[in-house]
Amino acid sequence: MDSKISVLDINIDHCSAKEAMKKTVEYMGTDPVNVVEMATVNGLMQMDGMEQLKEDVCRFDMVLAGDKTILEAADITDRKCLQETEGRVFLRMFMRYLHKNHKRIYLLVESEEEGQTFFDYLQRNYYGLQVVGLAKVSAQNRADDMLVNDINGTEADCILAALGSPLQEEFIVKNRSLLDVRLWLGLGKEYLPVARAGIGQCRLAQFFVKRIFKKEIEKSKRR
Repeated sequence: MDSKISVLDINIDHCSAKEAMKKTVEYMGTDPVNVVEMATVNGLMQMDGMEQLKEDVCRFDMVLAGDKTILEAADITDRKCLQETEGRVFLRMFMRYLHKNHKRIYLLVESEEEGQTFFDYLQRNYYGLQVVGLAKVSAQNRADDMLVNDINGTEADCILAALGSPLQEEFIVKNRSLLDVRLWLGLGKEYLPVARAGIGQCRLAQFFVKRIFKKEIEKSKRR
């Protein structure tokens, strides 16, 4: 867990899914809240130029690559590592852990549609998982105090945040000391289950975002 890579000035833990899972389980047994972030291509690009926020993210307990494109940008060629990242092995392991151990989950999304899609996905794939709360977080109409009180009132063990950047990172940086949970897992919007009708459009958008990301990486290496 001591190995890190730097991509667009964000330090990312370079480890196997098993190693990441072992550390996350340890976090679930400690106080106060530990923060794990799944770094995404879009998220890294949205934070580009936000130096203070980048420093804050680098102080999270663990930042994992959520896309193999990020690993490739750091010249990581280990086949197993790339396959685990592409297959979201860590996330699947963690979701099974939450389900098996009857952990209480609170979901954060940006819209009712995303919330319903996320909740339905969890019910379909991890039936019986204890979702004790779901709330929208708006960049325009932030009501952090009310939301933090609601989260704490549910006695949730873990928050799964599927928010866009920099909203996701800014929310946890601001409210970390106020949350009474064991773990915050920042997934990013890319990890939201995509409605079948929109898969083609989503893939096309991701293709162009990744092309831009690769150009940004090339520029940063020439600096």
